[in-house]
Amino acid sequence: MADWNSGIIEEFRAKGGKGVTHFGDRLLLLTLRAARSGSERTIPLAYHRDGDRYVIAASKGGAPKHPDWYRGLVKHQEASVEVGTERFKVRATPIPRGPERDRLYDAHATLMPGFRDYEKKTTRIIPVVALERIAS
Repeated sequence: MADWNSGIIEEFRAKGGKGVTHFGDRLLLLTLRAARSGSERTIPLAYHRDGDRYVIAASKGGAPKHPDWYRGLVKHQEASVEVGTERFKVRATPIPRGPERDRLYDAHATLMPGFRDYEKKTTRIIPVVALERIAS
């Protein structure tokens, strides 16, 4: 997975975040601290906008456990995001369940239908995370 991520990150930066593989223009790079080690990690993730917020889903392809990056955001809620050629700091708000989670996940899956399949593959509720820009 690390090699795949590295390739996507390289493509994202080379193309200024536009037209990246099958993500098109719906990909961001999230740089966060890992939950256990505290080391910095950069992860490419599909997103959609909800007003001023960027919304990502902790789908892990429908795996039975949350992705490591989700645990990192739960523990360390400040991160940085690259969207297109812009980079900025964000505060992450994990939304693990409830009507707001359902609304945001549905919007995500409407734009990117593969996320509906991820829900069918797993018994867990896939959380979403709202990322809000914070002053530098």
